[in-house]
Amino acid sequence: MVKHTRVLLSVAALAAISGCSNEATTPVANSDLAVSNAVGGTNTGNGAPSGWHYTLNIIGTSEKNPNMTGGNGSRIFVKLDGTTKIMLCESGEDTNCPDAGFNVIDANGTDGTATFSLPAADTDPNNCVQTGTNTDGSPIIICGSGITTYSVFVRALGSGGSATMTLCGTDPSDGIDVCSNASLTLDDDSKPGKFSNQTGTLLYLYGVDIDNDGDIDYRRIPLFSDVLEGYFWNYDNSGRRIAQLRFYPCSSTVGTDTPEIISSACELTGNGR
Repeated sequence: MVKHTRVLLSVAALAAISGCSNEATTPVANSDLAVSNAVGGTNTGNGAPSGWHYTLNIIGTSEKNPNMTGGNGSRIFVKLDGTTKIMLCESGEDTNCPDAGFNVIDANGTDGTATFSLPAADTDPNNCVQTGTNTDGSPIIICGSGITTYSVFVRALGSGGSATMTLCGTDPSDGIDVCSNASLTLDDDSKPGKFSNQTGTLLYLYGVDIDNDGDIDYRRIPLFSDVLEGYFWNYDNSGRRIAQLRFYPCSSTVGTDTPEIISSACELTGNGR
């Protein structure tokens, strides 16, 4: 067993980072986002928990230099058609994102990369245990407790187009990117804008063949585990205008081999569970 100690933010500390609320900034003309930006209180039927949360809007645009002025910056612009790497750095741990909590570091992803900082979510990300052996004798490993200190709820807004989000990282031994075998699809099938708990999909990699030999080496790797470095969301967009992510200070338990939500302490107010 390989185990390292990491200091994680408690649920209470997450809520205290930005006071009691966060309001996402969006272009004023966008009616979908204007309706969805109310924070705090009780939501009615949208499938999301109530209470404090941080909102991140991912906005697809064909403009090479979108307008970055106005609001508090909790949005990232990505290519309307094409792939954007949303680089993820660990808040308060990485020298590139020294501030605690959730923060947009580089909002313009139309050049191919953007940067978002967030805390480690799994309660024990570097606890890695061998659970089996491949036919070639290589170990099969699972990492993390599968229990998070916060949860991510996601919905697609606007109409038309689709996008996929996949958590990836870089193998420090050879510098090659590896990605989860589970991806989040954002399209009109989720209308009329119901949130779903995507903690497993966006905060864990599953079924990782790290040496590209056809065998599963890691059943599960949490975001910011030392197994990989340079974590990022691969955002592959085909015309999707808006994706909205909400980060809530409530715990979820995820699957060992798939990103299913086994249980969650998030109190839902809608019928989107």
